[in-house]
Amino acid sequence: MPLARSLSMTSLNGLPQWEDEDLPVEDLLLFEVSWEVTNKVGGIYTVIQTKAKTTADEWGENYFLIGPYFEHNVKTQVEACEPPNPAVKKAMDTMKSQGCQVFFGRWLIEGSPYVILFDIGSAAWNLDRWKGEFWDVSNIGIPFHDREANDAVIFGSLTAWFLKELSCQFDDKPNIIAHFHEWQAGVGLILSRSQKLPVATIFTTHATLLGRYLCAASIDFYNNLDQFDIDKEAGERQIYHRYCMERASVHCAHVFTTVSQITAVEAEHMLKRNPDVVTPNGLNVKKFSAMHEFQNLHSMYKARIQEFVRGHFYGHLDFSLEKTLFFFIAGRYEFSNKGADMFLEALSRLNFLLRVHKADVTVVVFFIMPAKTNNFNVETLKGQAVRKQLWDTAQSVKEKFGKKLYNALLKGEIPDLTKILDRDDITIMKRAIFSTQRHCLPPVTTHNMIDDGNDPILNTIRRIGLFNNRTDRVKVILHPEFLSSTSPLLPLDYEEFVRGCHLGVFPSYYEPWGYTPAECTVMGIPSVTTNLSGFGCFMQEHVADPAAYGIYIVDRRFMSPDESCNQLTQFLYGFCQQSRRQRIIQRNRTERLSDLLDWRYLGRYYMHARHLALSRTFPDKFEMEPSAPPKTEGFRYPRPSSVPPSPSASQPSTPHHSDDEDEDERYDEDEEAERDRQNIKSPFSLGVLPEGKKKQHGEYRN
Repeated sequence: MPLARSLSMTSLNGLPQWEDEDLPVEDLLLFEVSWEVTNKVGGIYTVIQTKAKTTADEWGENYFLIGPYFEHNVKTQVEACEPPNPAVKKAMDTMKSQGCQVFFGRWLIEGSPYVILFDIGSAAWNLDRWKGEFWDVSNIGIPFHDREANDAVIFGSLTAWFLKELSCQFDDKPNIIAHFHEWQAGVGLILSRSQKLPVATIFTTHATLLGRYLCAASIDFYNNLDQFDIDKEAGERQIYHRYCMERASVHCAHVFTTVSQITAVEAEHMLKRNPDVVTPNGLNVKKFSAMHEFQNLHSMYKARIQEFVRGHFYGHLDFSLEKTLFFFIAGRYEFSNKGADMFLEALSRLNFLLRVHKADVTVVVFFIMPAKTNNFNVETLKGQAVRKQLWDTAQSVKEKFGKKLYNALLKGEIPDLTKILDRDDITIMKRAIFSTQRHCLPPVTTHNMIDDGNDPILNTIRRIGLFNNRTDRVKVILHPEFLSSTSPLLPLDYEEFVRGCHLGVFPSYYEPWGYTPAECTVMGIPSVTTNLSGFGCFMQEHVADPAAYGIYIVDRRFMSPDESCNQLTQFLYGFCQQSRRQRIIQRNRTERLSDLLDWRYLGRYYMHARHLALSRTFPDKFEMEPSAPPKTEGFRYPRPSSVPPSPSASQPSTPHHSDDEDEDERYDEDEEAERDRQNIKSPFSLGVLPEGKKKQHGEYRN
């Protein structure tokens, strides 16, 4: 038996490297399989797309992504080319010779990874045979009417066929790793294992099927995880076959991973297997980084949002935009899962607090959640037209005023300001003022909703009475469409909009990871999340005082809904009490947390999963000392030294708090930033080993 090779990893310039010089990456091929390769459906697309550069840097020409072929996606995202690996080319040619369409190219994203795309339609004539073969190996029957499950069988069968043709060409090297994401790709894993292919398999669940269905039904999910009759619940929701596909994939994989600790607990009960590794989702932080300009970007895009607000609230603009805060929630329209129900209730309570304490702060809240609409509503479009007309009028009068002032100064005279505006100018301005008169309240939605009588957000707004009255300190705007820079209402892309806001609020009940608060963090915008989201749990683990860094974590796991809502209200009210300087300091701290979410660091968990799969699949070639997945001991941001130790001192009792000199002296931006940089970077420096001593996988501590 050949001598087994020890697996461990080191970091060089922030990028992972193989530590064993006898184990070059050329001896391995890595395939990642997902229905969302070049095909945006949900969050898995973001995971794969943002992770591609880090993985491609590590694996080079030996990294391939496998997904479905959709012509409209390929035309805009993929550049066709020939496979550089002759074995891959031969496997594709074999499949093509038997009537299956296989496409190869480079995905035009950062890292430019190779993609292998299978045309599901060209192989659909094999569906009945493949469903029969799948039944023979798994006893899972797929109903003919479930199009998505049938496509998953075709896709999985094609993937297993390709891996079989590929592995047949190799004797000893290279070894193959196949990483499957979600149940749609799981059939390929099940078939690969049933055929005993020499492939190390990994399966990642980003959210369990049944968990999402149960939470959407407003069931007390987390307090009853061990009480559910899993088969009964899946059967009642007519997803039993999908659930079986997912569970079989989990149990067939050499290594099973989930994206967060909270999903790991869920998977243990729903899928009956503990994950081997938790692989948190990251971002390609370089894409979002604005160097030291992110504060300037906030000011610039905030001004654009203020312009929209001027038009939307024309005739009712009796609040100061300089003392107005912009909050937002964004994502799929899942009213309960995304926490929109709790957010609205907290806004009602916040409105009461601000009115009772006679605060001069106004909060404008945006709901960016796509729903079925007819078009923009007339009142919203009229508001932007009125704003533009007023702007044009002001510019016209300003130009005439400027000329008269200029001529008077040339003559050496101080102009009579009572005469510098003539009767026509006064008339024009009066007409402009009259045009802003409004006989209705500013609308709570920017579009005509198709079924507004049954819309949960609008019905809740009606119940709590947040109708944008003059006396309301909290104003609500539902924008039931994704943002676009070409919109006639709010011409901003999502990233620009986020940068212009003050706070993102995502009090989710079911959120396996949570990319929306993560994106806020890397753009330096504080956010609210929960301890039922993967992101919230991750931040609790890595940051000693998350709120000081602009990450407010609502306890939705161990508190009652009313207590959680009160906690959220207090977070929002405390944020409203902050001075402008305090918000700037907090944004600086939030932006520094972005290193925590960089794939260059979080990619190490995926590396560990691949090493573990190799050691379990090929124990005669690779070995790992028994150890837990990579830990983060010491990898924890401390409480900032400039934050007073008492919460009452850090959050003043009135919104009219002034910045005193003591606070200015306590805060040293450069000193705090350097301390944070040390806390993020030192745990990843695994140290230099004495010459002649090789580190085993379980020896390093992060």
